[in-house]
Amino acid sequence: MATYAIGDVQGCCDELEALLARCGFDATRDRLWFVGDLVNRGPKSLEVLRRVRALGDAAVVVLGNHDLHLVCYAEGFWQRRPDDTLDAVLAAPDGAELVAWLRTRPLMHVEGRYAMVHAGLLPQWTVERAQALAREVESALQGSGYRDFLAHMYGSRPQRWEDALGGHDRLRVIVNAMTRLRFCTDEGEMDFKETGCSPPAGFKAWFDTRGGRSEPAIVCGHWSTLGLKLSERLLALDSGCVWGGRLSALRLEDRALFQVPCRCHQPLGGAT
Repeated sequence: MATYAIGDVQGCCDELEALLARCGFDATRDRLWFVGDLVNRGPKSLEVLRRVRALGDAAVVVLGNHDLHLVCYAEGFWQRRPDDTLDAVLAAPDGAELVAWLRTRPLMHVEGRYAMVHAGLLPQWTVERAQALAREVESALQGSGYRDFLAHMYGSRPQRWEDALGGHDRLRVIVNAMTRLRFCTDEGEMDFKETGCSPPAGFKAWFDTRGGRSEPAIVCGHWSTLGLKLSERLLALDSGCVWGGRLSALRLEDRALFQVPCRCHQPLGGAT
């Protein structure tokens, strides 16, 4: 049995199939961890959703910002963007079912020596604390009042975490950190404007604010301009497939790396 953590797929289904073949993935024996952003920007979001959902318990998926964008768009809370490639999902006979399945995926997954989240964690949060906060969002997304949550989910404020936060502000900060974060201060103030690799003045890459704490290694994606970054405590796997890079998988048991090149990609420059 092997567990393969896979970077942002973003609708690149052909590359996903090629990567699984290169890994020698066997659904009866192995497991896949997807770091989020299964959909959007690439040409085959519908096929990716169908393929991953059909894997059942062999696949663990955490939500990314593009996944949540699809859910909001399908529920009428966000307008289509010019570079979205989600129409095939919404027009499909099983589209609503696939979106409902996506909405019930977790925001964070912790197992053994690894913790997986799409973007990052704030410095105030231990992995255990972050997992509890993720469950708050998951309860809102999966509950009967999920549409009210979606109606208030978007926005970049508050820009930092406070334990006293409540209501929609509290949930929005959790979502923003776990699905959008790149840079923050040591005090946990987040920046959402810079998408490159150079931090704004006073900010750091989120993983550089976590100090020398003992915690599971964090598996993440989201940051295509950072690219593949592997260290003892960080496995950043968004190698920019949809932007002309590669789709990456890391076997967690021995950290063997598998990659395939992209076949069809969007022009570089719109990464979010």
